Amino acid sequence: MSFWSAVVLIVLIGAVASVLRSRNNAANGITEDMMGNQSITHRPDPAPQADEEAQREISALKERIAVLERIAYDKNTSTARERERISAEIDALRDNQD
Repeated sequence: MSFWSAVVLIVLIGAVASVLRSRNNAANGITEDMMGNQSITHRPDPAPQADEEAQREISALKERIAVLERIAYDKNTSTARERERISAEIDALRDNQD
C-alpha cells in the first residue's frame, strides 16, 4: 500500500465516523453550535406502544402477585383457621342430622 493510499483510507474512515456521529447526534436531539459546544434540544419520546405494553404487563404481574399473596396468607391466618373449624363443625352437625 502506498503512502497516498493510506492517506485516502484514513480520510475516508474519518469521514464515515463523522457521518455516523452526526446521525447519532441528530437521532438523540443533540445539536452543535459554531464553537463546537453540544447541547440537547429535545429528548426523543419513547414509543407509546412500548410504554402502554409495559404498563399492561406490570399491572398483570401485580395482579398475579396479589393472588399469590392471598393464597399464601389466607390459609395461615387465625381467622381463616377459625372459619375452617366452624365450617367443619357445621358439616359434621349436618351429617349427624341425616
